[in-house]
Amino acid sequence: MTAFLEFDHLRVDVPTPMGPRPVLRSVNLAIAAGEAVGLVGESGSGKSLTARSVLGLLPGGATIAGAVRFRGTDIGTLDAAGLRRLRSREVAMVFQDPRATVNPVRTIGDFLTEVLRERGMSRSAALALAGGILADIGVDDVPRRLKQRPYELSGGLLQRVVIAAALAGEPALILADEPTTALDVTTQEEVVAILDEQRRQRGTALLFISHDLELATAVCDRIAVMYAGEIVEILPAKSLHEEARHPYTKALLRARPGSVPPGERLQIVPGTPQSGIEAPPGCVFADRCPVVEADCRTTVPLLVGGVACHLEVP
Repeated sequence: MTAFLEFDHLRVDVPTPMGPRPVLRSVNLAIAAGEAVGLVGESGSGKSLTARSVLGLLPGGATIAGAVRFRGTDIGTLDAAGLRRLRSREVAMVFQDPRATVNPVRTIGDFLTEVLRERGMSRSAALALAGGILADIGVDDVPRRLKQRPYELSGGLLQRVVIAAALAGEPALILADEPTTALDVTTQEEVVAILDEQRRQRGTALLFISHDLELATAVCDRIAVMYAGEIVEILPAKSLHEEARHPYTKALLRARPGSVPPGERLQIVPGTPQSGIEAPPGCVFADRCPVVEADCRTTVPLLVGGVACHLEVP
């Protein structure tokens, strides 16, 4: 597959009282046009920062090594106008909390048509297009919804609106940063089904960030497992359960609900989750790994054959 979006040894350091420290250590991942890739891992692993790096949304004072390339262009070389064009025309992001995404005093219609109006579309045409997208994703009573304000909508309905806004710009890539976190289970399934259906119809690539392995497996073609600022394993979503090789991926699968018979205690991933700043210098999972060896603590394993583990290199 030709890389449509590529993270090439991406490293991001942030300033601390002890000097610059890495939050992303070495992210290597390629996504093809129209492909959906799930990025999974515990909190603090760097998933959201990885997605934000595509839009140049990094913490103040952060320094970057390596590259993020979109359609062959290094994002780090874009000027302000280039970033604005990327964010408004090429890439859309769906954030965790829809209420933090929208302006609470503006109508839903204003929110959905803002980017379209900036492109020169008339208000009536922009409203017609936005209304059509809302109808496509299952929103009822569209004329009334366009006149409402965010506080008048439920969380699930508002997240649909945010997805509609992402689709309205006809992006080539959608970054979905845990878009179902604040929703109940039933609404989660509905929102994910809408996102998956719409991106398939439009041929849009998707980077889907989630803590939920089952959810990511259902919507994605491949799964990338992230720990402490590094991708430790990449494999097809359909074979995640059968072909996982990295000790961390296996531990996540054992810890998921439904992995043990009713009444039995879930297994946990031993130790404390670590960020890129806290992880050891060799394999980032060495402090928590049940099969760790001496070399793991000193030598960084390369991502070879889809897995970054000294014990699994072919």
